[in-house]
Amino acid sequence: MRLYIAEKPSMGREIAACLASPHTVKGKSYIVTGDGIVTWLYGHVLQQDEPEGYDERYKRWDAADLPIIPREWKLHVDKNAEAQFDVVKRLIGKADEIVHAGDPDREGQLLVDEVLDFVGNKKPVKRILLNALDEQSIKRANANLRDNGEFLNLKQSALARSRADWLIGMNLSRAYTLAARRAGHRDFVLPIGRVKTPTLGLVVRREREIKNFKPVDYFLIRAEFLHANGAFVAQWKPSEKFMTELHPKAFDSENRLIDKKLAEAMLKQFEAAPHDGKIILCQTKEKKEPAPLPFSLSALQIAAGKQFGYEPQRVLDIAQKLYEKKLTTYPRSDCSFLPTNQFKDGARILRNFEATPELRHLMLKADASIRSRAWNDKKITAHHAIIPTLNSLNPKTVTAEELNIYMLVARGYAAQFHQPFVYDETNVEVKYKEEKFAARGRVVKALGWKELYPTKKKPFAEDEDAEVLLPAMSKGDAVEYQSGSMLKKTTKPPPRFTASSLVQGMKDIHKYVKNPESKKQLKDVYGIGTEATRASIIDELITRQFLKPLGRKKELEPTERAYLLIDMLPDEMTYPDATAIWEDKLHSMSEGAGTLEDFLDGQAEFTRRLCSMANDATAKLVGDDKILCPRCGRGIMVKRKGRNGEFWGCSDYPRCRMTCDDRDGKPAFLNRVFDDEEIISSADFINNQRRKSL
Repeated sequence: MRLYIAEKPSMGREIAACLASPHTVKGKSYIVTGDGIVTWLYGHVLQQDEPEGYDERYKRWDAADLPIIPREWKLHVDKNAEAQFDVVKRLIGKADEIVHAGDPDREGQLLVDEVLDFVGNKKPVKRILLNALDEQSIKRANANLRDNGEFLNLKQSALARSRADWLIGMNLSRAYTLAARRAGHRDFVLPIGRVKTPTLGLVVRREREIKNFKPVDYFLIRAEFLHANGAFVAQWKPSEKFMTELHPKAFDSENRLIDKKLAEAMLKQFEAAPHDGKIILCQTKEKKEPAPLPFSLSALQIAAGKQFGYEPQRVLDIAQKLYEKKLTTYPRSDCSFLPTNQFKDGARILRNFEATPELRHLMLKADASIRSRAWNDKKITAHHAIIPTLNSLNPKTVTAEELNIYMLVARGYAAQFHQPFVYDETNVEVKYKEEKFAARGRVVKALGWKELYPTKKKPFAEDEDAEVLLPAMSKGDAVEYQSGSMLKKTTKPPPRFTASSLVQGMKDIHKYVKNPESKKQLKDVYGIGTEATRASIIDELITRQFLKPLGRKKELEPTERAYLLIDMLPDEMTYPDATAIWEDKLHSMSEGAGTLEDFLDGQAEFTRRLCSMANDATAKLVGDDKILCPRCGRGIMVKRKGRNGEFWGCSDYPRCRMTCDDRDGKPAFLNRVFDDEEIISSADFINNQRRKSL
């Protein structure tokens, strides 16, 4: 008997519907078909044990117990999934062969594999890769089952991710929460995560940039030159020598001219006779711009955020519904490419667009014979880009939001069957009074796929690098200076992150790393987090009140507890450098490079080091009445009850044993100066006196 184990009930039912009849439904737990039995899980039915599952003493949070590093990792069945787990376990025992039908990513690989390992399965296991739930896609995938052993590396990568998250989350959350409690923060836990903490760090640092930003005026000089074939405008481009040697203080770090007097002086110099200039460069090249690649989930979330203002989690939810309605392919994809064996489906999908009035415009200049750069088997892993399925869309069966997302996906797919955007680009340089002026012009020859993406171009006055209309000219031609103008601009602070731009930041994480060498190394990594988790990480930071959305654009602002957390932690945890490198290693592991053991050894060492650093971490004191410990400078003085009455002790006990008597409701040392012996704890002081008398 063949047993299919799907990741969720909806997927299980779709698989069963495509297998041979008859179908006999047995309760809500499995379906019997002519080709075998289909059952399902509810995501991760196995959960990692909490620390107290390893030792009862870990129920109490104690810095002396950290870090907690399991020798053998323990799992338990989620209470909400016990009944279904028992069904799956019983069916595994009866099966001759098992088909792993988890989602085609590392988490989907793990959640079925971990169940098989947990029950000690020894039966042969095949893998079905479902990138779409329409009938043809399921039947095609079922006819091409692969050995599940081929995906061991993917499973190891998922295990590494899961265990690393446990090590850092369980240990550092305890370590730094305890550090915060020493300063009087007793009303909340500081949740620290391998991905969410550096993500929060991005927002906190951006907010500080905005608050500390001081606008600076800078100046652009433009000149109008007259050529025999017409006039054009060019912008002054100071030479490196002019900026760094002659006038180093007149330019900022971005090479912007900030000295108004120098700008006025140069404009006056340009206006003085003689006005003869010369074209020293005139280069025209034909350029072809290919269509943008189809969507990965992050790219879809970013596009939908910009166009419709949808939150990333909302986009994922909508894409999931379209997937379950068999209208689009698997949504949690990090891939923007398509397998070549699906190229033949293009004509049929395009015909579906033509039959739907809302989509017909996508077909006007589409050509099913055009093969774009998206069709590349070497770029495909377990899944491919998000595209429409072979099923046609009935607009009456989807919501307005679903239609918007489907339209984005459909346009991204249709663009692959349009010609490139073709234009001639001309770059011109003018030498005038020994200075260089530059202009750039573009002549569109064929819009191609751009017809599907209408845009509004900024006028020249608003765009420093805008392209302008240029007359026909050649190198060596004479020009004459006509007039000049000085344009005042003002630097602007960076924009606040929104949820969608933060997803983009997590994806393009190399831009935010601290180490310059790491920037180059991490340019091609997949970012931090996964396509499926980035939105939920941002949502969690909002739910836990570390971030709050502001205004109509829902810009993200850090709360006080966000500053508290980021300021307490060392840079290794708040900057994305280490996390991005780990993500790169996890991706490499899924492709066979590196081992689970080596990765976890590195995570354990990192955890040990940061737990040790937590011992010296300090947090902002809560309230004006809090009194810092005069001995250690880390904890605060807390009133306690002892055998001999009330006294004051350091919150960092037992590391710091500073205590003193209570005097009028305050620590005695606030009222007078004590010698070293008097600063010893009350109990210790009595014991010392007893020892002296013996």
